[in-house]
Amino acid sequence: MQKPLITSPSNSLIKQARALHQKKARNESGKFLVEGIHHVGEAVEAGWEIESILYSSGVLTSPFAHDLITRFSFKPQPVTSQVMESLADKENPQGIIAIVHQRKGLLKDVKPFTRAVALVAPQDPGNVGTILRTIDAVGADALFLLDGGVELYHPSVIRASMGTLFWKPIIQTSFDKFIEWNREKKYQLIGTSAKADVDYKTLVPQTPWILMLGNEQKGLSPEQSAACDVTVSLPMQGRVSSLNLAVAAGVLLYQFTS
Repeated sequence: MQKPLITSPSNSLIKQARALHQKKARNESGKFLVEGIHHVGEAVEAGWEIESILYSSGVLTSPFAHDLITRFSFKPQPVTSQVMESLADKENPQGIIAIVHQRKGLLKDVKPFTRAVALVAPQDPGNVGTILRTIDAVGADALFLLDGGVELYHPSVIRASMGTLFWKPIIQTSFDKFIEWNREKKYQLIGTSAKADVDYKTLVPQTPWILMLGNEQKGLSPEQSAACDVTVSLPMQGRVSSLNLAVAAGVLLYQFTS
């Protein structure tokens, strides 16, 4: 039996969902919003803990989406198109939003892998999501987020990841704890620096390896570069001095996995 239609933006469930647009509410509740047919479908298929799914039949026109909402172990919550619009983070909402429980990836739980990326204090959520998407595209295994920076469950991370956030292990920890962990695991750390004297095209990584990149403004510090086994550079032939973080990660990942 279908749940009663929610028609008021003041409904308690709607208020809870709307609050999750704010970082404070996401941090305090340990939940986040997933919006859109593809992203909700990926969260469901990957087995994440989903608290509620809200949908609007007036907005939801995709046969895939209608099939999706019939496959849950619980009944999704129908809402009016006006309520859905009040919840959506973007114009032209697709008509489906999920409230999902966050996961905390810990170093002690990391399973052996072949190739991964570590980002030190990244600042742009779109870059983090795009790098996750690229990790999936090249068949790499995991992402380490070091020393804070972007909030993992920021809406822009989720959108830019195109659902890969739900499939790849993501570990958030400090740089120091990561280095201490890797002393035991002995993954080759490949750093990136404009000042490095190793051209990225000449390096043959020693599997297993982790590609480590600094943040968009500062890159890796001298101390962070010194912790790497090798650092590589991307030659700049024009007037610019560096590439966008996600573009640089993409170039290097394709080079090292080819």
